[in-house]
Amino acid sequence: MAEPSTLSLFAGELRRFRGIAGLSQDGLAQRINFSSALIAKIELCQRRPTRDFAKRCDVVLETGGLLERIQQVLGPGPILPWFRQWATFEQEAIALRTFQLSVFPGLLQTEAYARALLASGGLLTAEQVEEQVAARLARQEILARDKAPMYTAIIDERVLHQPVGGAEVMREQLLHVAKLCADRPRVRVQVVPTSAGAYAGLNGPFVMATLTDGDDVIYMDDQLQGRLIEHADDVTVIRQLWDSIRSEALNEQQSIELILGVAESWS
Repeated sequence: MAEPSTLSLFAGELRRFRGIAGLSQDGLAQRINFSSALIAKIELCQRRPTRDFAKRCDVVLETGGLLERIQQVLGPGPILPWFRQWATFEQEAIALRTFQLSVFPGLLQTEAYARALLASGGLLTAEQVEEQVAARLARQEILARDKAPMYTAIIDERVLHQPVGGAEVMREQLLHVAKLCADRPRVRVQVVPTSAGAYAGLNGPFVMATLTDGDDVIYMDDQLQGRLIEHADDVTVIRQLWDSIRSEALNEQQSIELILGVAESWS
């Protein structure tokens, strides 16, 4: 029950400090390199602020870090109960390794791609879709942190061709992944080509987080809920599985070239 009031507090303080600074929404947008449309949505409590957004506003508006402190209380947004523990591991990880068989990993998804996925099937209300999209985008901030985890994603080539949201959404998604890899040296993406045939990854996706103490924790998803794997023997199996899958993947440069080529086919 306290969350809406905290969201309103952030919105109110953002408007107040923006007014003190004599900045319009467009003016602030130019200073922090975010869209004025996003600022409008945040001030109307229609979108949750990310930590990066709050930090940039704090600097420009000279708030003394107030907005970031409020944002930390808000957190990343509505997260399904069974996903909360993994979300904590994800935030604390020094390295993340993920294999995906049918969709782009959540941390690499564009807003349009995520919305198309979450809206498919009509299982969520429009409001729930928007809440989950905002939460997913907020999670992506970990890749932009000063001390971002080393993030490696291996995806099956079929992901590049699976139509999610239409041609425009797919082209934007593929170009987004290529740009992330170019702009962020700690983000790496490799593709297992269709020519690999049968390989170990066909049994399903997973994510592996390496924590600060060196331990690995595994997250495996299914249609109902995900499960955490921490037992040493099981973790060892997943590590071996990762190595096996990676041996089938194209190298990073070849993968990006393939991604860019397929992006053009979605034009």
